[in-house]
Amino acid sequence: MTINLRKNMSKILKVLVLLLIIFSLTLIKKDYEEKDSILTSSQGLSNTKIGWGIKRNDNHEQPDLGTKNKQVLEDNNGIAIGNTTDKYIYLTFDEGYEAGHTKQILSTLKENDVKAAFFLTAHYLNTQPELVKQMIDEGHIVGNHTVNHKSMPSLTEEQINSEVMELHKSIYEKFQYEMKYIRPPMGEFSERSLNTIRSLGYKTVMWSFAYEDWNENKQPDESNAKKKILDNVHNGEIMLLHGNSKTNTNILGDIIREIKNMGYEFKSLDEFK
Repeated sequence: MTINLRKNMSKILKVLVLLLIIFSLTLIKKDYEEKDSILTSSQGLSNTKIGWGIKRNDNHEQPDLGTKNKQVLEDNNGIAIGNTTDKYIYLTFDEGYEAGHTKQILSTLKENDVKAAFFLTAHYLNTQPELVKQMIDEGHIVGNHTVNHKSMPSLTEEQINSEVMELHKSIYEKFQYEMKYIRPPMGEFSERSLNTIRSLGYKTVMWSFAYEDWNENKQPDESNAKKKILDNVHNGEIMLLHGNSKTNTNILGDIIREIKNMGYEFKSLDEFK
């Protein structure tokens, strides 16, 4: 009986080992197929460059962002405008480099109790770490504008990863701050680049208002700029201003106060609805 029992136990163990091997191989195959499927899915996405654009109006209704482009963005965890009912404004600045105005911008924001998002390049971080620290210390959001400000559809997935994550790591190493929002350089993206960005854990932030404010040698007239900004205020607005603009810096306080007087509230991207 003992010998037979041992033989039976030996057979059972062999069967169990065989089943375990088969199960393990099945899991490995499944994992490989899933990864292969994800890779194939990413490679199959369109890399046609989309240049973000909006059709402004001056009646305080939400602008036309382009139905197809907006859908591509939102399908990939991106945002450009909030809901139609809440009178919320989300103020954002693009900061490729410092032109001597951000200190005043931060002071104006503090005076008016407004939190903004600043999208920075590696150049900005490397040349203005004190200002970046001030942004973080004063409760603003620091967003990723990539290392070298290159059009994302022109890059490989590996290059996009490098452009995003090198800056991500640098910010974290310097300030223990974890970025989670990104604005594609030049407002250009593709389905493939958006998908790659999403895989890195980032939310893409575009905008529903912007104007020609970035050229330091051709700054808009302050009264005209103020009128254009105020005439286009709308529910759920993600406002894009450039931090290198002297005009923006000079009119920022007036704009904030007037928008508040119109019944709107400034909200952080963390409060986005």
